[in-house]
Amino acid sequence: MKFRFLVLIFIFLSVHLYAEPTVSDEIRNVKVAVHRAIESSAVTDSLYLALKSGSTKSPLIVAYIGTLEALKAKHSWNPYNKIKFVSLSQKTMKKAVEQDPNNLEIRFMRFTIQHYTPLFLGFSKDLEEDRKAIVRQFKNRKFGLADAILVRSIAAFMIESDRCLKEELIVFKKYI
Repeated sequence: MKFRFLVLIFIFLSVHLYAEPTVSDEIRNVKVAVHRAIESSAVTDSLYLALKSGSTKSPLIVAYIGTLEALKAKHSWNPYNKIKFVSLSQKTMKKAVEQDPNNLEIRFMRFTIQHYTPLFLGFSKDLEEDRKAIVRQFKNRKFGLADAILVRSIAAFMIESDRCLKEELIVFKKYI
């Protein structure tokens, strides 16, 4: 799977944390660690185990667990394990979206993972739903805890993804 833009997005996620007072220390630390996990299977594994065994299972934490499962697929050399972890990631991300369907960050994480998952695997079924939800949140200016840097990063990714309709691109271009 290609994770070029995923890397960029998590860089922006971790950068915007230091100016965001409403994000808990736990979430702030998770975002920074996920950024390191993109290039390190050891960090991915340790953070995954910590979040899975932790007592806090907010929808956002569940989504980060799903993101780490996708990273486990990225780091695996075994094709069977890649498929297993992508499948597990999709189930976990579905649970996170069901728990908080209006969370821009959760929708965006799932969109990004599915964007980079090869279509022939059949794990990219929520792209349209997530795209529409992200567009709706941008139109209504409902960004939750996302600051201006994250909002711009999401808008840029959505434009670059080549998955948006012409009228949706207009919505995103307002934020770049």
